[in-house]
Amino acid sequence: MTWSIIARDQATGQFGIAVATKFFAVGALVPHIAAGIGGVATQALVNPYFGIDGVRLLREGRSPRDVVDTLIAGDSGFESRQLHIMDAKGRIASHTGSECVDWCGHIEGDGFSIAGNMLAGSSVLDDTAQAYLAGRDLPFAQRLIAAMRSGEAAGGDKRGRQSAALLIHGEEEWSALDLRVDDHADPLAELARLEAVSRERWVHFRPFLPTRGNPAGITDRATIDAGIEAAIASQK
Repeated sequence: MTWSIIARDQATGQFGIAVATKFFAVGALVPHIAAGIGGVATQALVNPYFGIDGVRLLREGRSPRDVVDTLIAGDSGFESRQLHIMDAKGRIASHTGSECVDWCGHIEGDGFSIAGNMLAGSSVLDDTAQAYLAGRDLPFAQRLIAAMRSGEAAGGDKRGRQSAALLIHGEEEWSALDLRVDDHADPLAELARLEAVSRERWVHFRPFLPTRGNPAGITDRATIDAGIEAAIASQK
């Protein structure tokens, strides 16, 4: 019922997952990221613990293949699941159960992984991959959304559209960007709109938040406001 892309931005080291489906609130269950380590997308008849346990196993240093094998070994419903994982070394592993609804499958690329089920056809994943590769000059968030919109143009989820999400992590354990469109007639278009809104102020405010290296962050409001205004002015 879903297709998703996991990717790592070579310029920043950020991990990102974008996902879309004809189902409510896809962002609540499918995408999971361990900052600086890897990403997991759990879909089809989704098992949320594939994401929760998957990122834990990645943090323990397990390879994506080992993580996939471990997860499906502990789930008697694994033939109804789809799962794909990519780590910081670029290693990719996936599982598409025999009971997933056609079309279903997976693509492994250089720095990205794409998987989907209940799709209009294989071209959904092919076009998502081609658009991601063609979007090298785009900012990471926009590149992921553009790739998904290309897959949608190829037919997307064969049942239609309802929700989409974008999750990006940098070095910190909290997200650099976490956008969810839970119920919308054109969720990827709405996701693109929200991403544009994030660039109005949020992305410029984010550097002032606490980090592991600077646990207090910046709390002086005058400094924050001046920094935001300077960042906005530099974009004009």
